[in-house]
Formats: sequence, C-alpha cells, structure tokens
Amino acid sequence: MKGRKGRGRRVAVLGVFGAALWLSVGGLFSAPPAQAATGGCAGRLAKTLPFATGEVRVYKSRNQACAVTVAREPGKRRQMTVSIQPRGGVPVRDSGRFTRYAGPVVVGAISRCVYVKGDVSGGSADSGWILC
Repeated sequence: MKGRKGRGRRVAVLGVFGAALWLSVGGLFSAPPAQAATGGCAGRLAKTLPFATGEVRVYKSRNQACAVTVAREPGKRRQMTVSIQPRGGVPVRDSGRFTRYAGPVVVGAISRCVYVKGDVSGGSADSGWILC
C-alpha cells in the first residue's frame, strides 16, 4: 500500500510539471495576438504621413506592420491617437493624453495591406491602404 501512494504522488507531480512545461513551450511558438506594443517598432521605416501637429510613422518588417504617431512639439500632455488595421482584420489602436507619441501598435501583415490613422490635438492623417 505504501508504495502505491508514493507512486501516485510522483505521477501527479510529473503530470503537473509536464503540463506547465508544455504550456510554457507552447507560448514560445504561438503567434502573439494583435495588440498594442510595449517597445519601439521593428523593421524599416516604410512611410511617413506628416500633418500640422505631428506625423504618423509606419514601419514594416517581414511579418508585421507597426505605427506610431509622433507630436511635432513634444512637451505638454495632449490627446493623441494611432490606429493600424490589416485588410480583413480588426484595427489596433492606442489613444490617450501623451507628451511625445502614441503607440507603437503592431499587427501581423504578411502579404496584407494596412490602413493607418493618427492624430495629435485635432490635426490628423490617414494612409489609405498601403504596403500591399
């Protein structure tokens, strides 16, 4: 009897460990969902959309597109927005009261056009469908 209790406990511990390992490895290989990014944009600068109060910068890497709205005169807090939408997908947006920039926002864009919009304190720009 004593041997069976020990073996069952070990099997349970190994099962929990195996499940945790499977979940962590699965997270490494799964694609991240489209969401607001926390760092800078990766890739090359593909397009700049200037407007009176700032500009929208669009970056393209092999498998993603990224956008940032940058204020022409950083400093005071003001309303800023950036949005990027892959064709056939949902837009990803960052909006709020910022001092320098809104975003970056990233979407998967392998062989897909994207639509980018940005504004700073009432001035705005949009791209139409680009990076096709």
